[in-house]
Amino acid sequence: VQLVESGGGLVQTGGSLRLSCAVSGITFSVASMGWYRQAPGKERELVADVTSGGTIRYVESVKGRFTISRDNAKNTVNLQMNSLKSEDTAVYYCGDGGYWGQGTQVPVSS
Repeated sequence: VQLVESGGGLVQTGGSLRLSCAVSGITFSVASMGWYRQAPGKERELVADVTSGGTIRYVESVKGRFTISRDNAKNTVNLQMNSLKSEDTAVYYCGDGGYWGQGTQVPVSS
């Protein structure tokens, strides 16, 4: 099983980034996929997830700013992040609840 995140990087407050996660080794189309983040000194938290049926949920702090999507043809799950805030600074991981990627850093500078 392999999950590979990409798209992170330094961004200014108010900016946007699009994270992508390429998944292999699982039956992607039936998996619930999520984006998680871990800020320095904090526990990992769920940011957003999407079920195989397309049900989506977001943590309250990102509602209206972040959009999760999945492409079952490409085995990818994406996270569009807009209006970024300094408190969004974290390492972002994709996962299916059992497996995780290596993470991609998103530092947001004020």
